[in-house]
Amino acid sequence: MHIYDVIIVGAGPVGLATAIGLRQRGIENILVLDQTRAFRQVGQVVDLLPNGLKALRYLNREAYEEVKKAPKIVTRSGNSSQSSSKWFIRDLQGQPIRSIPLNYDEWFKKYGEGRLSITWFNLQTTLRNLLPQEQVKANHRCINVVYEAENECVRVDSLSDMTVEENPYAYWNSEEKTTQTQTQNTNISIEKSAQKSFRGKLVVAADGINSTIRKVLYKDTQYQTFDHPEYSGYAAIFNSQITDVPKEIQTEIQEKFLQNSRVVSITQDQKFRDYADEETPRVVVFSRQPGQFGYFITIPVALSKLQEKSFIDLTLEQLENNNFPKAIKEFVRVSNPANMRHRTYYIHRAIVSDSSQFPSTANLHTEDNSVTIQPSWHIGRVVLVGDAAHGMPPFAAQGANQGLEDALTITTLISKLAVSDKLNNINSIQKAFEKYESLRRPLMDYVQKATITGVNYSSNQEELEKYDQKIFGRNFEQLLEALS
Repeated sequence: MHIYDVIIVGAGPVGLATAIGLRQRGIENILVLDQTRAFRQVGQVVDLLPNGLKALRYLNREAYEEVKKAPKIVTRSGNSSQSSSKWFIRDLQGQPIRSIPLNYDEWFKKYGEGRLSITWFNLQTTLRNLLPQEQVKANHRCINVVYEAENECVRVDSLSDMTVEENPYAYWNSEEKTTQTQTQNTNISIEKSAQKSFRGKLVVAADGINSTIRKVLYKDTQYQTFDHPEYSGYAAIFNSQITDVPKEIQTEIQEKFLQNSRVVSITQDQKFRDYADEETPRVVVFSRQPGQFGYFITIPVALSKLQEKSFIDLTLEQLENNNFPKAIKEFVRVSNPANMRHRTYYIHRAIVSDSSQFPSTANLHTEDNSVTIQPSWHIGRVVLVGDAAHGMPPFAAQGANQGLEDALTITTLISKLAVSDKLNNINSIQKAFEKYESLRRPLMDYVQKATITGVNYSSNQEELEKYDQKIFGRNFEQLLEALS
């Protein structure tokens, strides 16, 4: 019976970065498990921003350099002027609210690190190639974690099979795709599954917002109500192929909003604030070639309405209620449903401060409505990182970046346990995981609030500068000092 020092569940960028960081610090007796049947080209584009790249650089310099050399996605606005390196956000009249730089150098000059856009698969592949092949096992879907007192370790049970498990919390969907996937699942026999078990002194769960480890940890505990993600209040609709657009609509979109660019964001001017009762839609319009358009529209909508109306009807209703221009609404009306995708966004809140967010937690609150507990990111020898701990919508592009910060924090703390020969000392493990939470939870609460309320769409320069410095301009030397 082999006992690993650390088992990492999830071979996404955060799990792989954690493994690389541990090996960098001399902990080589590790294993990474992932449920995917084979590593293939899936996932969308990941924006690595200054804080994520800084975290990766401190985790492992080689990984940082290899990611910088990996194939990138080049975002162009479409014209040859100086403004072509910026993504503009405009109000409903076409006036600029703010602009976001797209090139590496401008970010580096301001924050000491740049910005890269890379596909999720290329990022995963680049990191995976830095690990010994035998330490990363695909087709191992975690189904249970059990503490074995006699061995002072955690047993991770996994299944290797051919089933396709739908993740309702993290993917774009369509009626056609849903039907096809359900049909495929009904034709697969569970008898093809093979169960395997692995043991580790510690387990790091980096298995995403629909984390199996989180569900197992919270089952039959005071945290059970938090075992699945909460609906964030936002949904999105996406269409990349709109060709039958009337000429007058094309002209208005080009002259008023795109203004010779290939992509633009459109919304009402918003002020940065705490969670608000009312939000407005956010629209991204893009044009890859003349006469062909696409859009990405995020709408605030109650979950109950999503079950009553179509995404098209809800989107049109939101655009109408918020006085969006006729041209934007016409885009949705002329859309071919076969080309449309939709998704709902979910969140694991870092701090639960209102029982209305989780009605089933009323018994966890005192008479003054203050929270008596928070959903812990660790129990015993198991700790949650990345989206498994604090998953959220991608509006501020901080999911992967904050996950890399988690990886840096947790690998630093685990390496200190290993150096002091305390990987079997449960009290020391608890103190290390508590420090991880105390450092990461308050920042994640701030990031989540900024994400939901749309800091990227705000013209409040004072709050924007505060956010940018707090997230992108942070001193990671101070973080490492706090971990000592």
